[in-house]
Amino acid sequence: MEILTIDDLKKMKPATMFAKGESIDAPEGINMTNSKKLLRWVAVRGGIHDWSIYCHFADKPFEWITQLGDKVRSSQSIKKLCPCDDEAFKMYRY
Repeated sequence: MEILTIDDLKKMKPATMFAKGESIDAPEGINMTNSKKLLRWVAVRGGIHDWSIYCHFADKPFEWITQLGDKVRSSQSIKKLCPCDDEAFKMYRY
């Protein structure tokens, strides 16, 4: 999937981890606390066709991050990590 669309979200089952990766905790990555440490992030489809991205330090597994990680709230970071069209972006669950 190059760009997330509303149709992609509607086709997924709830709680699907559909994208994941790693990024630095700094302005050029996901700037959560500016610790300069490596973060892991995971994009998860919600109970309806909404979605969120969660992150935490890279010593935690993706499954843990899905349950207990910090929600990414910066629209710039959201769009950088998981490119999406406007309709899918409107379904992001802050």
